[in-house]
Amino acid sequence: METILFLSHTEPDGALPRAALEALTAARALAQGTKGQLVLGVFGAETAGAAAQLAGAGAQRALAVTSPELAAARYASDAAAAEALARAAGATVVVAPSTSRLARVLAGVSHRLGGKIDTHATGVAAQDGAPTVTRWFYRQRMEATLRRAARPWFVTVDAGTQPAFRAEGAAPALEAVPLALADAQRRTRVTGFRAPEAQAQTIRPDAKLLFVAGAGWTKKQADGKPHLDQAEQLILGFLGKAKASLGSSKSMTDLATEGHGVMGFMTHLNQVGQTGSTPRHAKGLATCCHGEEPHVVGWRFINERRAVNLDPNCGWARGKADVVYVADAFAVMEKVNALLASRG
Repeated sequence: METILFLSHTEPDGALPRAALEALTAARALAQGTKGQLVLGVFGAETAGAAAQLAGAGAQRALAVTSPELAAARYASDAAAAEALARAAGATVVVAPSTSRLARVLAGVSHRLGGKIDTHATGVAAQDGAPTVTRWFYRQRMEATLRRAARPWFVTVDAGTQPAFRAEGAAPALEAVPLALADAQRRTRVTGFRAPEAQAQTIRPDAKLLFVAGAGWTKKQADGKPHLDQAEQLILGFLGKAKASLGSSKSMTDLATEGHGVMGFMTHLNQVGQTGSTPRHAKGLATCCHGEEPHVVGWRFINERRAVNLDPNCGWARGKADVVYVADAFAVMEKVNALLASRG
């Protein structure tokens, strides 16, 4: 019988990240499909808050490693905590969210336990009573279903691919799992955090809306001149008011290497498409972007698509978007920003 361990770290406030609740949904489905037992495992400086979020999960056991040493992400201590939980649970399959903190350590943990790991899973299920994992390859062009005989099998689940678990009922009692750290494992210290200012943060994975800016924003406008400063103000203004995430086409991010004028906040990290990212937002709005296939591939998981383009025959108008507004993006976004500002 399989023992499915749901594994996650907590946030600084002791709660679980949303990605963890999505991974818990996958772990519960796998335990039900394999008729195995579900064990919950969390680690962090504070874990009491996580217990309430795990209520009603139907687990046979709930384990926790709680230590001030786990307040900040550190490979040595995080790996030790994950290893301790996996051993205490007797896990044969470990399901965890694809957070940066866990993605950094789980490959090493699986090696220590003599197991295997598969990352970026988009689906976890049971076929003929055996665990299976679904994930994409080759820039989301091919989908594969994987099985492994090796145990323990570690699986990290990508955020946005599962519905988040909702707690019901009483919180489970957490069994304390001891954590022993040698002096060498405490050697790395976190002395502080450096992060961009809120208005400079353009990539927001949890945002409900993806706003894509195409190369048309940098081209000559009706007066025969480019208006980069105005474009930057309109885009940043919308991102700040709507709390949207910024994406771009490859042609937009390539402009810097071609000697053209570029927007200071746009980098290759914003690129969406075949050679870029594949974000998972509920809605997407493309502006000044032709909607060519290599770019649209990156919209695979975006449910509602809209576009603003002056060309009525652009790629978005050929079945790739739900709604296409044939209009000047400068005028449209200026009006949208004014409406958002009026709502406070």
